[in-house]
Amino acid sequence: MKKVYTIIGIIFLIVLVSALTMLKNNSTTTNNAVSKIYQSRDMFTERDLKQNVDTTDATKYTVSEGEKITITSAGTYVISGTAKNVTIYVEAQDSDKVQIVLENLSITNETMPVIYVKTADKVFVTSTGSNTLKVTGTFEKDDSNKLNAVIFSKQDITFNGTGTLNIESSQNGITGKDDVKITGGTYNIKSSAVSIRANDSIRIADGNIILNAGTDGLHSENSSDDSKGYIYISGGNINIEATDDCIHGGSVVQIDDGTISLEGAEGIEGTYVQINDGNISINATGDGINAGRKSESYQVTIEITGGDITIVMASGDTDGIDSNGDIKISGGTINVTGNSTFDYDGIATYTGGTIIVNGVRVDTIPN
Repeated sequence: MKKVYTIIGIIFLIVLVSALTMLKNNSTTTNNAVSKIYQSRDMFTERDLKQNVDTTDATKYTVSEGEKITITSAGTYVISGTAKNVTIYVEAQDSDKVQIVLENLSITNETMPVIYVKTADKVFVTSTGSNTLKVTGTFEKDDSNKLNAVIFSKQDITFNGTGTLNIESSQNGITGKDDVKITGGTYNIKSSAVSIRANDSIRIADGNIILNAGTDGLHSENSSDDSKGYIYISGGNINIEATDDCIHGGSVVQIDDGTISLEGAEGIEGTYVQINDGNISINATGDGINAGRKSESYQVTIEITGGDITIVMASGDTDGIDSNGDIKISGGTINVTGNSTFDYDGIATYTGGTIIVNGVRVDTIPN
């Protein structure tokens, strides 16, 4: 009988040890898990991510000089041809989803946007072939808006497709009063002001994006709700040259993936900057990554949990990574070259990852 009790005792100990080990492992996984501000699954719909469109039953237009096109209902519209001074107006119902397919389209305007979305639930701009949209002069005003972009949308707008969209603007390239999303396609935008601007958010899932901006490359800011005005990037190849900020989010800038090359006065600026993955290269004459108080909805923080980040700073009063609040580093490889590589006013926490300062690996965050 003693032998039986001994065997039972041994089995109980094995089970107990296994249970404790699992509990410890689960606890470690939970503690080490990245707490992302935004999740990709919440950022894009299935239709956002669809790059090909069935145009069998689509309405088709060929542009003519000086003639406007007005879309008043849901559906798919294919627009092609070459002309000057043509504006595509979307004036649909609040529940209507409108898909505009650009098929080797070329339009040059003097004073009006090429695409002006007034009313709809949502608009998709899908590029096939090679398309070029330009505005060369001073933009006009309408009754309620200062029109300032080649594509101007008062509603949510998504850019996708397998083609190329070239935009040249005397002011902004794209302006969205709600959300602006890019999920596929190639975009070459040259603008005298902001290349892509949005009130609520800019969200990028994929695509080849080349921006040459007179002020900011990507700029999202909402003056009436400072919890919005964020930028979310989960993929794509992004190359930005800007005279001011390459990426500017009023509340949050979150990068989960992508290959990103930035050259400007500042690389990335926001209230809360979170980098979880991606290959990021920054050349800046001001700050490489900067967190400052632009929103009361978030604590001023730079948080890096992963990714490969290279920052090269110009000489002078510049900082590679500069937070007016906290810095948190728990993963990734950060390689900073400059006179002042890190600067922070709050608390710096370093729990993982690799930090290289001017070619030398360090085990603390300098200040």
